[in-house]
Amino acid sequence: MSHRWARRIACRLGSAEQRWPVLVALLAIGGLYASLPTKLLPFTDTRMRWIPMVIVLLTAAPLMLSHRQHRHRLNTILAYVLLAILTCFMLASLALLVLGLKGQKETPSELLKSAAGLWATNVLVFACWYWRLDAGGPHARAARLQHHEGAFLFPQMSMSPEQLEKTGQEGWKPGFIDYLFLAYNSSAALSPTDAPVLSRWAKGLMMVQASISLSIIVLLVGRAVNIIGSTPPPPPVVVAHSSSHPAP
Repeated sequence: MSHRWARRIACRLGSAEQRWPVLVALLAIGGLYASLPTKLLPFTDTRMRWIPMVIVLLTAAPLMLSHRQHRHRLNTILAYVLLAILTCFMLASLALLVLGLKGQKETPSELLKSAAGLWATNVLVFACWYWRLDAGGPHARAARLQHHEGAFLFPQMSMSPEQLEKTGQEGWKPGFIDYLFLAYNSSAALSPTDAPVLSRWAKGLMMVQASISLSIIVLLVGRAVNIIGSTPPPPPVVVAHSSSHPAP
């Protein structure tokens, strides 16, 4: 009995997921938001564009500290609050993009920068949500010997133990990169690709994410068509013909 419990504890400690990819994603969200054009910020003062980044930096230390001290409930609450704030900032910028579309006179480069920033933010925000919510969260997943159930059916979950051992994925558990890939596919293909969705809450979140991505793409294409259609045609080129008769 003692050997079995020792093996389980060693497996759990060895399979603890690294949190630094999530921190990099959160910092990227703050940086992307700060790079958005002023028209998409719900602030009159341009210096306020750094508020999301400041919030991420202020909550990063408590998140890491609560994780190391095994205060998982506090860690979960802080993460939920942070993700909710970042999601609200993203939705506010998307609303400003929609409301300010009529009569907006941004250049094509500004339009592309706005759409790309919001699209990438959408991917990162929902990747953090999936990572935080799936199968009870990162702490609950790390406490299991293997990932057998969750809101998403990853390909490794359908593989036999022999197949997992042959492919070097024995004791496989999803990490943040797996959820980032899932969120990217949901925004790019507007549907999951290699991981079917099983849970109702996950289906709802993916519908919201795909709707945001589709809105950004439709607005980008529609505005680009308007810019092309409103571009005046070039003036006609007048070719001067030289006279073959000498002047009197």
